Amino acid sequence: MQTYYPALFGGILIGLSALLLMFSIGRIAGISGISFTAIQSLTRRPKTSHWRWYFLAGLILATLITQFVFELPIPTIDRTSPVIIVAGLLVGFGTHLGSGCTSGHGICGISRLSIRSITATGIFMLVAMITVYITQYIV
Repeated sequence: MQTYYPALFGGILIGLSALLLMFSIGRIAGISGISFTAIQSLTRRPKTSHWRWYFLAGLILATLITQFVFELPIPTIDRTSPVIIVAGLLVGFGTHLGSGCTSGHGICGISRLSIRSITATGIFMLVAMITVYITQYIV
């Protein structure tokens, strides 16, 4: 099986889910915002947060189904727990600083031709390339 089929399938699912969310309830599929508000709803209990939990469950379920259908190897992480924790905190800080994540800006924002999202995605990609270079070749 060609390696691009899972990526193509995943991209189609991401696009369709973003489109469905926008057309059904008028929301942008920004995963960081959806996740933050879903977790926040555990204490506040807003009446409209149930869709966020369904969306997050769909992300997990789609990943598991794709893993099974395409018989993909289980990913491994070769970093220590402190490195993973620091990386997660930096991603959270970057998401807050950028007013959104790659899904909100990169998929939904660029498709709406938002200059802010195009700029943010360019910065995300540049920082990602620098990070990979530092972690793989310097550290």
